[in-house]
Amino acid sequence: MARLYEEFTLCGLQAGGDGGVRAVEPARTGCVLVTREERTVTVYKVSDQKPLGSWTVKQTQKISCPAVYNDQTGEYVAVHDHKVLWIWKDDDANLEKAFKATLTADVYRIHTLPKAEPLVLFERGSVRRLDDLLSAPQQELENVLSKDEVIRWSAGLLEAGSPLILFVTEKDGIFQLYTQKLNPNVQHGYKLDLGDEMGYPLSFALSLEKECTALMCLYSTGCVYKIQLPSNRDSAEEEWVLPQTLLLKLPGCVDSLISAALLALDEIHIAVLGAPQSHQCAVKDSLSIWNTRFQTLQTWKELPEGTSGQLWCYNGKLFIPHGKALTVIPFTCETSSLAAVLGKLKQPSATVKPLSPVMNWNAMLQDQQTGEPQLAVTINPAESTPSRNLRSRKRQNVSTQSQPRALDLTEIKTGTNEKIDEQLTLLLSNPLETNAQLMIAQIATILVSRCMAQNKFYPQSVLVKLLQTRALSYSLCPDVIAVALDKADYYLLQLCLQQFPDIPESVLCACLKFFLSASEADLEKVIVDLGSVASYMELDQSSSKPGQNMEIVENGFSSIPVEEESSDAPAEKQAQGSWEFDVNSVCPVGPKKAALLNEILLASYSETFLLPPLKDLSAPQVMLFLQYLQYLYLKQCQTVNTVLPGDRIPTVSQVLDWINLLLDAHFMVLVMMSEAHGLLDHFNRFIRSQVRFYSELNKIEGSLQKLHQLQPQNDGLYSIEVIEIF
Repeated sequence: MARLYEEFTLCGLQAGGDGGVRAVEPARTGCVLVTREERTVTVYKVSDQKPLGSWTVKQTQKISCPAVYNDQTGEYVAVHDHKVLWIWKDDDANLEKAFKATLTADVYRIHTLPKAEPLVLFERGSVRRLDDLLSAPQQELENVLSKDEVIRWSAGLLEAGSPLILFVTEKDGIFQLYTQKLNPNVQHGYKLDLGDEMGYPLSFALSLEKECTALMCLYSTGCVYKIQLPSNRDSAEEEWVLPQTLLLKLPGCVDSLISAALLALDEIHIAVLGAPQSHQCAVKDSLSIWNTRFQTLQTWKELPEGTSGQLWCYNGKLFIPHGKALTVIPFTCETSSLAAVLGKLKQPSATVKPLSPVMNWNAMLQDQQTGEPQLAVTINPAESTPSRNLRSRKRQNVSTQSQPRALDLTEIKTGTNEKIDEQLTLLLSNPLETNAQLMIAQIATILVSRCMAQNKFYPQSVLVKLLQTRALSYSLCPDVIAVALDKADYYLLQLCLQQFPDIPESVLCACLKFFLSASEADLEKVIVDLGSVASYMELDQSSSKPGQNMEIVENGFSSIPVEEESSDAPAEKQAQGSWEFDVNSVCPVGPKKAALLNEILLASYSETFLLPPLKDLSAPQVMLFLQYLQYLYLKQCQTVNTVLPGDRIPTVSQVLDWINLLLDAHFMVLVMMSEAHGLLDHFNRFIRSQVRFYSELNKIEGSLQKLHQLQPQNDGLYSIEVIEIF
């Protein structure tokens, strides 16, 4: 069986111009490389839909070959203007400074294979390794294809550990399949047997079979044919015609398909985009998954905003340009049997002990219809009834162990807090193995929905237990933070911030605004995990002694302002000492609010998406947050390695990044506030002291480099050498 899950948007697309998608290729783990038409290449992290890097070529240039990621070197490879090869890395901000190589022929596509060197396929049919081209870019290339023969599709795979490139060409309505093997260098050409009744080939896909290499083709008549490649390719026959066998006939298609896409998901499941899934439904803008073994429709999804006939698959997700967005649709495919397809799969024998926990899929699928869903959870018989090692009771013990006790979700939907807590304790008392995350997410969704519908219902202890399982995320249960904000549950919000890696920036700012607006008196009444906040707040008491004024110079930070160090500063300014970093300053917030603000600082974010909601903070909230950030930085500067003791404490880089974000978002407002002038003056002088510190380091850079050239004299005795730098 196959299933399509709820889609989400990876990125927006502009209408026309550079807005279309040319290709989606896998990048590093959890990321994809999106090449837009003609000019832009962007790396996205799929889990949180955030761009990690983007590169654009000049107006006069055009990306003619989609970019790929070389996992062997961590580099990106693309071709612009058909012949210019571009290679760059993540830290290359400007493509003009990247490595370039001009080739002698036009490139059709670059193919990457797992743990193998990328292969370059040229438009005239020749294939080269990328390293061979980089060593000799101007090498002569053979013309494999005849005149007016054009490549329509290509793919790469590993066959017996050796790379193999397949590409289909067309000339005057005749299609041919070529295979190119580089180790050893062997190429074969085959003619595809196209009958008159087949129609025109629209899409090709590589069949994912382990035993042999096969090709699938979707024709305009709605027929999917399978083309088996011969195992013995050493024949000297010049024209080898490959027969095709009918794999699947799509309903409602009689020479009516114009633009459609075909993709193999596993050995028996295929995805079809742009074809109707039944005779009754003539909607062509839909995605469907078919079982080719039994020729049955598994699932389908309508795409009302239209598609471009493009379809890609990576890591259990389908990527489709849908309307004005690149849509991602997760899917799963399970091994099917004829009994399962016909709905006559026999239940397992009662003598077989089920796994713990066991998901009751029928109850979950009929959740909204029957109103009586259940989750089957195996209960340890030793906890329910005492067992004795008697031979006469052996049969009875086996039967008792094999019967799961059901967790009734009706109690979750309608029961009291005590009943729900009892049911959840029953679930969590057993080892969670398969589908645990799905079960916990469903329970959390039901409880959160009840909280939003019933004002007096709020099972706080149950929600805390669910979060402590570490099986939830924001994408699985997005409303839990909204409920916690509505109920002013600071502890639940703290747990969400600690365990949710995918919180959107707008929700993160809503939590920040809520924490800053909370009064210290209200926080005294609630439970908050202080973590290691007390460890550095105790420094206030230990370091602030009356009558003790000590200058601290560490990590480029000095309590003496820049003007006092400079001889050009006015004497009156030096005498006044109107500004200095108070290393013995007191935290502007209480320990509980500090612990909550630390969770905000430790959360992941993207500056592009964080700045707009960050501007919604009020001026007093910005002032308070900046004062706390300044306090954190001063405490970090008091330590030798700028790291405060304990866990869940922001680093210096995180503190400085948030200071920069707040100043970028509210600089004009802060300039207009008279009470903020002192704070801005502090930051200004601090930056100048940092610039002075690093400029002094640059002056002794040459002397420090010469230290590596000194050869220490080893006389066999212990000695201490003092090197003076003038």
